[in-house]
Formats: sequence, C-alpha cells, structure tokens
Amino acid sequence: MRVAIVGVSGAVGQEFLRVLAERNFPMSELVLFGSSRSAGNEYEFKGKKYTVKELKHNDDFKNIDIAFTSAGASISKEYAETITKYGAVMIDNSSAFRMDNDVPLVVPECNAEDALNRPRGIIANPNCTTIMMVVVLQPLEKISHIKRIHVASYQAASGAGSAAMDELEQQYREVLDGKPVTVNKFAYQLAYNVIPQIDVFTENGYTKEEMKMFNETKKIMHSDVNCSAMCVRVPSLRSHSEAVWIETEKPISLEQAKEAIAHGENLQLLDDPANKKYPMPLFVAGKDDVYVGRIRKDLANENGLTLWLVGDQIKKGAALNAVQIAEYLVKVGNIK
Repeated sequence: MRVAIVGVSGAVGQEFLRVLAERNFPMSELVLFGSSRSAGNEYEFKGKKYTVKELKHNDDFKNIDIAFTSAGASISKEYAETITKYGAVMIDNSSAFRMDNDVPLVVPECNAEDALNRPRGIIANPNCTTIMMVVVLQPLEKISHIKRIHVASYQAASGAGSAAMDELEQQYREVLDGKPVTVNKFAYQLAYNVIPQIDVFTENGYTKEEMKMFNETKKIMHSDVNCSAMCVRVPSLRSHSEAVWIETEKPISLEQAKEAIAHGENLQLLDDPANKKYPMPLFVAGKDDVYVGRIRKDLANENGLTLWLVGDQIKKGAALNAVQIAEYLVKVGNIK
C-alpha cells in the first residue's frame, strides 16, 4: 500500500501517524501533505523522518493507493478530483461529502460493505459523536429496531482541534493566575464552563453538529430512526461523552442489552455503579474502543433504554475509524 495523509500537521493528522504505526498498517510508501505553511516540516514514523509536501493540483497522487484527508471541508472539496484522479481511494474526515448520495458514509462495525460502492473514489468518515453512538447502538439494533434516539453529548476541546486543546489549557492557567482569559476557538471561555453550542445554528434551532447526528445516523444504519441531539462543549481535554436514550419496537431487557454490548465489536462494558465503575473521558483518552456504562431501563418509556458512553474523539471518532475502513478494503482486496 502506498499511503498519503493530507493535513498531517493537525490533531487528526498526527493521530493518523500514531494509529497507522500502532496497527502496523501494511504500506510500502508514506507521503505527507499539508498547506504551504506546513510544507517542509518533518514528522517521524516508525523511526524514519518524512518531510511534508505542499498540497497542489498536480500528479503527486498518481501512485497513491489510499489517501487519508483531514484538512477541512473546503480543502477536501477543492482537491478531491486531484486526489482520486488516478484511482486513489480518498477516505475523508471532513463534512464535505458525508450526505452525498454517491459517497458512502462508513463505520466499519456497522456498514463496512458500503465502502465497496464508491463511484467517486471517496469514502466519508462520519462525525465523531455519530461514530461512537452507532457503534454502541448496532448490537442493540440487532435485537430490536431502534425507532427514536435522544442524545446529549459532552464534547471535549479536542473536537475543535489541537489549537482548541492548547487554548483550554491556557485558559485554566490564565484564570488561576488572575489574568485576562484568551478566547479564540470557542464562543465563550470554556475553562470552568460548559457551552451549549457546537458549530453554527440552523433555521430549526439545532446546530449543524446536532443535525449531523440526525442525518448521519440514518445513512449509516440504513434506518428510519430519528435522532434528536443536544451537543455541548465541556472543559475536558480529550474524549467525548454521550448520554443516550433509545426507544425500540420491542422491549430490550437489561440483561440482553448488557450482553449485546459486552460482546459488541470494539466495545467495552464498564457498568458497575455499586463500585463506582463507569466510563469517564479522563480514563478513556487514547483507547481504541468505545466504553459503555450506566445502562438502565427508561423510566419514562417501557420500550426505552438509557446508557452512557465515552470514546476518544480523535482516535475512534476520527483517525482510527478511517484506518479501520482502509483495513477492511485491504482485507477484501478492494484497492486498485
């Protein structure tokens, strides 16, 4: 495999390097791309240093098999044709193509086969909160069809990139030192605060982040399920958490739910409230799996369950999911 990473200098780009190394992804060549500002920077991968090339409209992707792109929606849209022109598979981490009918939106634990049908040579990586939620819901869907989802997300600074993580740390220092607080990456100070807004608001009062969960869940799960979300930025550094309520066509017992999740693909059941054992972002950061706990029957709905999940947004919510897609394509021999 000849692999390219576009946007390697960002938080997800750096995570791509770590995940590819951790999983020993089969590759014979690695090429790194970035903006004119990043060009010339060096990054180490498996003991070897690689220099970042400037992303341009040329033939640099002629011999690339897989391109992981995480440089923002506008860059993905501008360079998609350049990247895929000679047959490279573009696995895109932005929102650019997620809802396009001719671009599969893939979470391997749920709909890996969708990646095989990609008319434009592009596979979209879903939004991080959606990825983690559908991984947990997939084994429950197999027991009884999920009709409705209500979810409140508690999203770490990492969701806004490495600069946002740096800003949160800076804000804590500034508050403790009695200095004016720097606010650039968020609408308000995030340190010692929560902000009930992620992305911009749409006409219906929901943010784009919340509407992503509504639309993407349907596409990934091939379902008529409706998902109503409230997405909140919280002052943790890394890993997102979600409180999820689901309504199924038939009741699912607690025993059924726990067994399904305990045996679910890339899931970890951590549900022992008597001993204060439940997932928390502090302890899930850097982990591959999505952790699930606080599973209960919904007191307001006889066909309902509620649960708590935590996953690393930069890892499973972004880079790892994309690499798992590539691993699936390699496994089934579906690369040029």
